[in-house]
Amino acid sequence: MKRVKKEKRNPTTYEIHPLYAERYSPRAFSDEGVSREAVASMLEAARWAPSCANEQPWVFFVARREESEDFEKLASLLDEGNSRWAKSAPVLVVGAARTQWARGGDNAYAAHDLGLATAQLIGQAVALGLQAHPMAGFYADRAREVLALPEDIAPLTMIAIGYAGDPSILPEDLEARERAPRSRRPMDEIAFGARFNAPYLKD
Repeated sequence: MKRVKKEKRNPTTYEIHPLYAERYSPRAFSDEGVSREAVASMLEAARWAPSCANEQPWVFFVARREESEDFEKLASLLDEGNSRWAKSAPVLVVGAARTQWARGGDNAYAAHDLGLATAQLIGQAVALGLQAHPMAGFYADRAREVLALPEDIAPLTMIAIGYAGDPSILPEDLEARERAPRSRRPMDEIAFGARFNAPYLKD
């Protein structure tokens, strides 16, 4: 199946960079493969994310469909809902965070910093003509076993990556979700001045 080009940008209120205006989280992926060079580029973008005290607590486990044994291991971690569509993506990633500071003690910012690295990975995917769908729906306990994780590394997300495909390949309920209009909370619900609920901007 050929890749498809998203026809419309996200309905933003203010002008933003195309990397963000064109980003979405598809469930339908083309069967076109993703090169190791493209994967390396996305991981390099993640590597240069900011982090508290420059701790860089993120860890990524990656498999392309061509790397069949590793791909099947990662696909086995998906829960039933996400397995319906995500295992058709050409790349699967598990994102994890080192939960302890290098100097010792709990790093309360590890998940935040993994999120920053994941966002940069996703932005680079869009820059390469790909799309990425981060997911919470996977079995973290099974991931610990399959990936042989030490206790201080917490698996927190999975990401399906590939070229966006035609939503008509999906089961009917998922196709409907794929085609539904995109929306976000209005600006006056998320951005305040120096007091809660005092809007900084109004849509």
